[in-house]
Amino acid sequence: MKLLEGKKALVTGVANQWSIATGIARQLHGHGAQVAFTYQGERVKEQVEKIAAELGGGPVIECDVSSDDSLRAMAGALESFGKLDTLVHSIAFVKKEDLSGTVYDTSRDGFSMALDISAYSLIALVNALNERLNDGASVMALTYLGATAIVPNYNIAGISKAALESIVRYLAFDLGSRGIRVNAISAGPIKTASSRQVGGFSRILDVVPKVAPLRRNITQDDVGKTAVYLASDLSSAITADVHFVDSGYHAMGMYPPSAE
Repeated sequence: MKLLEGKKALVTGVANQWSIATGIARQLHGHGAQVAFTYQGERVKEQVEKIAAELGGGPVIECDVSSDDSLRAMAGALESFGKLDTLVHSIAFVKKEDLSGTVYDTSRDGFSMALDISAYSLIALVNALNERLNDGASVMALTYLGATAIVPNYNIAGISKAALESIVRYLAFDLGSRGIRVNAISAGPIKTASSRQVGGFSRILDVVPKVAPLRRNITQDDVGKTAVYLASDLSSAITADVHFVDSGYHAMGMYPPSAE
C-alpha cells in the first residue's frame, strides 16, 4: 500500500547517498510521492542530481538558505513542480572549531552562523514556500538528542537544535489554522558526513546497541519510514511534537549492567 500516491515533497539537505535526507527521500518516493530536491553549492550538485534521477527524476534546485534571494529563486523554480504536500528540513551547519572545546569559546560569528543555517532556515523556508504549501501539508525537521541533553562535543550544534525544536512548535501553532502539521524527527546516531565532524562520534555508535531498548543502531531508512508516517494522513492530528527514532536510547536514564 502506497501512502503518498499523488503527493509532492521537497527534500532539503541531501549531500550524498548516506545522508539522512536521502533515506527520507527514498521512502517518500517508495510510497508514491514525487520528490523535488534542493542542494547548496556545486560541490554536491552532481550527487544530488544522481539521487534525484534514481528517485523519480524530480527537479533539483540550488538553494542557499542563508540568502533570501536564493530562497525566492528556489520558490519560483518550484512553480512548475506544483504545490507541496511535504517539506523536509534537513539542514545544519556549525564551524568545525565550534564542535570541540568549550561552549563559552564559541565565537559570535560562529554562533550566528550556526543558528542562522541550522535553525532560522526552517522559518526562512516556510516563509518562502508559504504560498506553495497545500493546506493540510506536513512540514518536518531533523533534530537530535543534543537539543535537550548534554552530548559532549556537540556544543553549539545542540543549542541550534534546541532552537529548531522550539521553532517547530511555534510554526505548528501559526500554520495549524490551515491544517499544516509541523513536527521534528530526532534521529539516533548514523554515519554521515556531518556526524563524523563530532568528536567521539564512533563511540556513540558503539554505545547505543549496548544500551538502547532495541539493542541496535538505526538506519537512514528507519528515519525515512517515520517521515512517511508524518507525511501521510496516518498522522493527521499529530503536530508540534518531536518523534524519536533512536531505538529508544533517549529514554534511558542509566546504563543497564549488561552495558558495563
